[in-house]
Amino acid sequence: MPNSTANLRKAIPPLTAALFAIAGFAHPLRAQDGPPAWLTRLFQPPATASVPAPGDATAQWSGQSGASGDPRMSADAIRAAAADFGNCIAGLWPDAERRGITRANYERFTAGLTPDLSIMDKLDAQPEFNMAPWDYLDLLASDDRIAHGQQLLAQNASTFAAVERAYGVDRYIVAAIWGVESNYGTMIGDRPVLRSTATLACVGRRRDFFRDEFSATLEILQRGDIPPDRLVGSWAGAFGPTQFMPTSFLRYAVDFDHDGRRDVVDSIPDMIASTANNLRMDGWAPGETWGYEVALPANFNYLLADSPRQTSVRQWESLGLRRANGRPFPHPAERASLLLPAGARGPAFLMLRNFAVIMKYNPAEAYALATGYLADRLRGGGPFVHPWPRDERVLTLGERYQLQQLLAQRGFAIGQPDGLIGPQTRLAIRSFQQSVGQIPDGFASSEVLDKLQGR
Repeated sequence: MPNSTANLRKAIPPLTAALFAIAGFAHPLRAQDGPPAWLTRLFQPPATASVPAPGDATAQWSGQSGASGDPRMSADAIRAAAADFGNCIAGLWPDAERRGITRANYERFTAGLTPDLSIMDKLDAQPEFNMAPWDYLDLLASDDRIAHGQQLLAQNASTFAAVERAYGVDRYIVAAIWGVESNYGTMIGDRPVLRSTATLACVGRRRDFFRDEFSATLEILQRGDIPPDRLVGSWAGAFGPTQFMPTSFLRYAVDFDHDGRRDVVDSIPDMIASTANNLRMDGWAPGETWGYEVALPANFNYLLADSPRQTSVRQWESLGLRRANGRPFPHPAERASLLLPAGARGPAFLMLRNFAVIMKYNPAEAYALATGYLADRLRGGGPFVHPWPRDERVLTLGERYQLQQLLAQRGFAIGQPDGLIGPQTRLAIRSFQQSVGQIPDGFASSEVLDKLQGR
């Protein structure tokens, strides 16, 4: 997922990013509050064969103000923007004209277009996620998903081989993105992308961002790459089995089957090659993996984890880290950082530069780990060696908020309490754990909360 918070690329994979950001599994370089709520995309139903008419409502808006407190998300502001929707669409013509959209096509594509206000409930949603990261990895790399992916790899072996030769991107990573993003195309959404992007360009708090997505959607339709009835996707406008945003489609999509159209919805060769091209342009290192599960020595300094600064694998070895499967590191000069998604009790991972490339596709550590793990399983690898702490009780949103408040009361810098465990909160947790004699792994556990509550 390219620029501007990964350009909203896939609007974050199903449930994963929001869950992991809240559970303390967000990218260490991201803002403290984790991915904003408008990025969260829930599982979508399979795409239908036709698109609803422009005036049909996908679902009803609740009529409630958004949870963000942004004045553009008040119920009155949403109603006013909806009432002015026609004027807004007319005002977006200059942007479309700069993209080369003809006036006739602009009027044809936008005729009868109405806002889908149900999107407002999703744009400002603050859902409660209390499921553990291991449960979501179980879901995203289930036995069924592994078997289905291996079947698709075999069925499309010649295409994957040709794409590997052309772009230098590992076929298993591309297949894993296909699996994680949409369960191999079975969960791609059924909302018309034009209507979704038009709604978000005219209503709510993300108008500036979505104006470009709206114009890009018009360009896709004018070029004829994807028919209007097939250009459907998530509420935020991501479409196709690997969930391209419209601007990202225009930047990365390729016509690999040479039929004159770049069709990432119905052409498997175009979809596979476009996804690989995206990763290549984001800096994929051919012949390298995403990372390694590692075993830590008994006396390991947990303050070294979670750092954005990478260290060579050889230096990590000098600190006592070993691959969990007992094999040697194939490239000791590679640079890596250490990830502990479930603290000291869970698996540990050295993340290489391709891990960061996967995160450009979708900016959440959970996404990159799930993708890398599924890719390894599709390749024939086994499950992680170190068990997850499945007996650990995951904190509720209210408990995470309370944990942040208690840290702040003790003088630890956590920013504004919001219930999302970002890098600043994890650093504060480490400092607190160190002060009370706990292992400073930065994990927001029930044990940490108990200590803060004086239990």
